[in-house]
Formats: sequence, structure tokens, C-alpha cells
Amino acid sequence: MDALHEKKLKKLEEIAAALRHDAVEMVINAGSGHIAGPLGMADIFAALYFHVIAHNHRRPAWPDRDRVILSNGHICPIQYAALAHAGYFPKEEMKTLRQIGTRLEGHPHRGALPGIETTSGPLGSGLSQACGVALAGRLDGLKYRTYCVLSDGEHQEGNLWEAVMFAAKHKLNAVTAIIDRNNIQIDGMTEVVMPLESLRAKYEAFNWHVLEIDGNNIAQFVDAIWEAHAVYEKPTVIIAHTIPGKGVDFMEFDYHWHSKTFSKAEAKKALHELRTLEEKIISEHQ
Repeated sequence: MDALHEKKLKKLEEIAAALRHDAVEMVINAGSGHIAGPLGMADIFAALYFHVIAHNHRRPAWPDRDRVILSNGHICPIQYAALAHAGYFPKEEMKTLRQIGTRLEGHPHRGALPGIETTSGPLGSGLSQACGVALAGRLDGLKYRTYCVLSDGEHQEGNLWEAVMFAAKHKLNAVTAIIDRNNIQIDGMTEVVMPLESLRAKYEAFNWHVLEIDGNNIAQFVDAIWEAHAVYEKPTVIIAHTIPGKGVDFMEFDYHWHSKTFSKAEAKKALHELRTLEEKIISEHQ
């Protein structure tokens, strides 16, 4: 991973804006899907696929590639958008999200699409998969890193904490967990449904290296990745505080948009706001 200079940072911000627009357009075309999480995680996915990870869209099975494990599979529109922009499949195919016969299912399916490492859907299982992938790499003498994207709500699942213990026991320093700490889930706010705090204290008690950042600040995220790479004796978790629905004013911080169908008026307004934001970012960087 190269150092993040100002020109590259601006480019990543432009990519994140484009990914937000595409994710919303995909969900609108599908007539269903999860959208608050994808909007909140656009900055992190732009940074992952266009700066952080080692990968090659022409060789999706390259043994030395870094692995991105999406545990909270419902935010897949943002991963699909990132993969399309990175060249893994034609951008035109994004319009087929959730359609019959599509490769872009409502939750990612391993083998259906290049760049998708695991099948996800049942929450709480992604970190276990990531630990297995990381341990396999160690046993095979490979140097790739494994990044596991998690929701905050799935930390209410008991099996996730078994993976947290496993990673610490085996000192899986090649694992970096990234928690989308947006404080919402389908039934309401996480701290009302089933309180999670203090997440930092919990992970520290399980002997993880813990970092907390503004998840919508790309520079902070990249700095956290650099620090994670420098930790050799334990796995790292990045608690990324994000704004659900980021970029669309009527969606931000509203848990109802965890999964909600757009009306025609809402769709028009959301796309207009995101298009305006994208144009603003591009003009500022010229």
C-alpha cells in the first residue's frame, strides 16, 4: 500500500461519491434492498479497492491477493459498485441487482461473481470465515491480508464472539476487522434493541488491537490500516463510526432506511442530491 498523497485522496473521494450514486441507483432499479449501510460505507470501500488492498481484476483467483470478507452481506450494493468500478464485471450489469438470474444477488454468493470471496447472509459468521481464510494463508506461507467488514448489529450474535476469541488465541495479525458502527439496525437503534457499548472495551478484553475512527474520513481510515499493518502480535479491529444514509439528507441517521423501498419522489430527490454532491467534489478537485 502506497502513502496517501493529496491527489490520491481527492480521487478516492470522487470514487466514493460515484459509488454512492451507483448503490442508490441499483436499489431503486431493484425495487428493494438495503441502502443506509452502503451509503455510510462508501468511503471505506473506495479506499479498500482503490488504495489499500492488493488485487487484480484480471486475476480474481490470484493466490497472493488480499481478501475482503463481507460479513454483513446486506450492504453488498456498495461492494458490487466497487467491484464494477474496479473492472471485475461490466458496470451495466449493476442494473440487474436482485433480478431473476442475476449474478448480483441480494446477499453475495461465492462463485457467482469475480471478487466475491465468501457467501454471506446469516449475520455473525463472517469473522469466523475470515479467521479460517487468514489461518489457511499462514499455513500455506502466503502473505496476503484478510479484511472483514462487519455490522455493529451483528455483534449481538454469540458466534461472532467465538471468532473474536479464536483470532486472539491464534494471534491472527493478518486479520483486520472493520466494524460499520452506524448505530442502526432494522428494528431501531442498536443501543435500544440490544446495547453494544463499550465495543472498544470488549475487543480489548479479548486481546485485540482496537482503533476508533471517523469512518467517513478516508485519510483516517488509511492511517488506521497503516497502524494495523504494524501490529504483529494480535489482530486489529477498526471501529468505524459512519453516518447511515450518508449523502442524502432525509436518509441520514434514520434507521427506517436500513432497508426501505424508495417512492418515486424519494428516488428522484436522493439521486439529485448524490449527483450534486458528486459534481461538487469533482469541481473542488479541479
